[in-house]
Amino acid sequence: MRYEIQSQGVHTISLYVANKPGVLVRVALVFSRRGYNIESLVVSNAKEPGYARMTITCSGDEEVFEQIIKQLAKLIDVVRAEDHTDEDMVETEVALIKVAVKQEDRSEVLQIAEHYKAKVVDFKADQLLLRAYGDSKKLDNMMNLLGGYDVREVVRSGKIVMARGAART
Repeated sequence: MRYEIQSQGVHTISLYVANKPGVLVRVALVFSRRGYNIESLVVSNAKEPGYARMTITCSGDEEVFEQIIKQLAKLIDVVRAEDHTDEDMVETEVALIKVAVKQEDRSEVLQIAEHYKAKVVDFKADQLLLRAYGDSKKLDNMMNLLGGYDVREVVRSGKIVMARGAART
């Protein structure tokens, strides 16, 4: 399996929202109505009680994207909608990768894991479970190298971001 490294048309949005039932559905509907696909979505509690942060990665037409940001900002439970696409930010993602590996291929898979600073979190006679983290491109590159082996399962968390310096996320 080949993992595509994404470039143009990929947007990263952070939302600061009231942590109430139904908010996620209303946010998803804004994307759905405009024909935009959400590629990853991460939601977690914010520092302040009663609020949550959403990080959404999506791709599509630039003009439609601008309308989506405006519509998200108008939702009642959305306190703030920020487009971080071209900003200086720190991003990270976590991946769990299960690889069925023969004895003769194990050292090569372990070398790939070591190069990408992935940790072996489960070790069986015929299988490795790796945990890797970093930016999405790094994980895509690692997955491309592992593509020559018997990758059985992959679970990725989705991207989380934080703006650098005084900029707010």
